[in-house]
Amino acid sequence: MRIPILAATTLLALSLSPAAHGYDPRTTITDFDSRLARIGAPKIEGTDKIADKPVPMLYFGDRKINRHYDIVDAIRRSRDATATIFVRDGIEFVRVSTNVLTPEGKRGIGTPLAHNKAYEALAGGFQYCGTIDVLGNTFDACYNPLKDAAGKVVGAIYVGHRK
Repeated sequence: MRIPILAATTLLALSLSPAAHGYDPRTTITDFDSRLARIGAPKIEGTDKIADKPVPMLYFGDRKINRHYDIVDAIRRSRDATATIFVRDGIEFVRVSTNVLTPEGKRGIGTPLAHNKAYEALAGGFQYCGTIDVLGNTFDACYNPLKDAAGKVVGAIYVGHRK
């Protein structure tokens, strides 16, 4: 039996899509959390300059996270997901590592998380999973707070799968 080219192309596209591989933000955020936990506990030590502004320096164990992209890029490769690590700076969550690109093609570091439902959950120390807009694109997303050894929220992580 011959399958028309359009049907074969559609089947191939569906088999390669994230949904066909079971990618969902809850599974992806669990993977992201696990990768970070293997490095060490999150902590703040000192400050760093990102986008010409001082922000707290986020570490996992002894590993600096600010402006280091290997972990977020690994999430993109393994899960076909956008991923960001935020540091808490006062009431803001500032992007310090991301694979999300700006319209100019640069990593969107130094920008704060919008004050939306995800922000409200994170500020209270809770996870948020749901639909979110990132730079004009809709994603199925999850955000988890990052807590230091004392239980203080020092940052957050985000993953998203484009809808």
